[in-house]
Amino acid sequence: MIINAQNLYYKELNQKIREASDKDIVIENCLGQRYIGDGQGNKNITIYGTPGNDLGAYLDGCTIRVMGNAQDATGDTMNDGTIYIHGNSGDVCGYAMRGGKIFIRDNAGYRTGIHMKQYKEKKPVIVIGGTAGSFLGEYLAGGIIIVLGLNSEDTVPVGDFCGTGMHGGKIYLRCSRLPQDLPKQVIAREANEEDMEEIKGYIEEFCREFGKDKEQILNSKFFCLVPNTKNPYKQLYTHN
Repeated sequence: MIINAQNLYYKELNQKIREASDKDIVIENCLGQRYIGDGQGNKNITIYGTPGNDLGAYLDGCTIRVMGNAQDATGDTMNDGTIYIHGNSGDVCGYAMRGGKIFIRDNAGYRTGIHMKQYKEKKPVIVIGGTAGSFLGEYLAGGIIIVLGLNSEDTVPVGDFCGTGMHGGKIYLRCSRLPQDLPKQVIAREANEEDMEEIKGYIEEFCREFGKDKEQILNSKFFCLVPNTKNPYKQLYTHN
């Protein structure tokens, strides 16, 4: 099914997607419509153009492929499914995601992966091919974030305050040296064989989708960031 989104209000576009009997949907001339794929499952959506905020919010098994850039809050609170972005993503990508995978070919904005957490057996994963902005993995509670730094050789591929408030999950950085002044809630070590085995499949999927050299990437140096149990994150809120 092909949908020309050029003259469609975002509610009209999303209604067409929800009501479509076809599993495979192609959206052409996307012009910033919000909430595309909101809560969808069991569909394959390919988007040409630039989708608006909250692409794939509450996604529940759908595959979304963006042949260009995405705006803010992609994958907001998604439960399952996969989002491929053949370009850059905006800020707050993967906010509170509880499962599923997001693959970004190029760069991601600030606060990517904020409040990510693992829900039961589902493990959320974000793979960024380029660089990530400040506050990557802020308050991370579960899941995996991988930053490959493919367009930033010999430099640290993340902005400031990486892992602030981190109290679960892992952040992997492909780089020759660590970021300076990591938050006290984070400890970093060079990735070992077990770490690399954990992320190997995600990197291979990234390379298949975007045509990258998996051997070159997997043979590079990675650092693994995990919560610091000796200086743990202090919960800001208390239960009555």
